[in-house]
Amino acid sequence: MDSELEDLPPHLMSLAMLAERCRHEVRKTRGEEPSTDRYCLEIFDRAIIKHDEQAWNLLTQSFHGLMMAWFYRHPDRDRALRYDSAQNYVGYAFTRFWQATRRNQDLAFQSLSAALSYLKASLNGAVKDTLRAHARQEMRLPESGTDFTFEEPAAEEVDDGQDLWEAIVSLLPSEREQRVAYLIIHCGLKPREIIQRCPGEFSDVYEIYRLYRNVYERLIRNADQLRWRLDDEEH
Repeated sequence: MDSELEDLPPHLMSLAMLAERCRHEVRKTRGEEPSTDRYCLEIFDRAIIKHDEQAWNLLTQSFHGLMMAWFYRHPDRDRALRYDSAQNYVGYAFTRFWQATRRNQDLAFQSLSAALSYLKASLNGAVKDTLRAHARQEMRLPESGTDFTFEEPAAEEVDDGQDLWEAIVSLLPSEREQRVAYLIIHCGLKPREIIQRCPGEFSDVYEIYRLYRNVYERLIRNADQLRWRLDDEEH
């Protein structure tokens, strides 16, 4: 049976089979044994290129432990932990990684090391973003930016943000997504702040990340419509 699985191409494997093979190959790399990237890369491919939600969940589960280990070896770990938990930094890093892959639709990793480097860069960005945001608050400097990110809500760029906010709401049919969009984009709250200020509304920060991913993807997909609507209102 094992030899049959060895011969089965990764793209024909179930996610459960891929998960087991990926874990096996990662263990080999730790022992400096010869290994293959193809099983882990198939998970990345299904999650990123094919937009398979189950594959994405498997990706985050498979590399969550590695991301936590990276965080605890980060040179700014102690400062970062003043403002948020390691768990939340990892969740934010996966969201940053997901956003980057949505912006670059042609992104395809040729090796597991390349994919892991991208994940590690996303974690570093999550830490640096949080430290910069708190540094600005301490210096009382205003935030700016036009991307739909946790750190810098885009609404500040258009008058008082009302026109942009109304355009965003028109693209979100789900009340839960509208609520998350309001709290993050319009109010500028981070997921952990939402949990603190809206107790009982969401089960945990990961539910907020998931809903925000849906919002972000819808906004990116309809970016031209947003720009057209705002330009039309200005004229």
